[in-house]
Amino acid sequence: MKVVALDESTWPLAESLFATSKTVSWCFCTWFMQTNAEMDRGDNREVLRARVGSPIGLLAVSDTGDAVGWVAVAPRASYSRLARSKITAPVSGDISGVWSVTCFYVRRDVRRQGVTSLLLDAAVEYAAKAGAKSIEGYPIDTEGRKLQAGELYHGRLTMFLDAGFELVERRGTRRALVSRAL
Repeated sequence: MKVVALDESTWPLAESLFATSKTVSWCFCTWFMQTNAEMDRGDNREVLRARVGSPIGLLAVSDTGDAVGWVAVAPRASYSRLARSKITAPVSGDISGVWSVTCFYVRRDVRRQGVTSLLLDAAVEYAAKAGAKSIEGYPIDTEGRKLQAGELYHGRLTMFLDAGFELVERRGTRRALVSRAL
């Protein structure tokens, strides 16, 4: 399996991957880029398509050439919704050089095979190569509970900690802000 950036040449892979889920095919991983009113317009595919060419995310591609996973990773400033949420609010006012991992999606038939961890490691490397000073995530703390896949699109806290992220602070009862210096 390899990980590639979303660009013009890989756009068809993203389209085919997102088509495998009703929720993802509606959202097109643009939730953190838009307001609720903008999301409801239904042109989310085009919103993501318009950002192709700028850092926005990575695809996990199987040996057969099919996209099987996605991670949204970009400069924090690319995600307007992050500043408006208590869970994702910045710790300091200076977000220059900070990148964010906001969402994961892994095709149902390849879950539990380490694809999400592979994508997280690739996101860290991608952000570092692009000059990021740090990278954040906003995972869910499952506290050992088994949750539905739809509840885990932010990633699990344990996965981020295992990847070298530090817990900055808990945000509510099941959410956290994590960060890793690059």
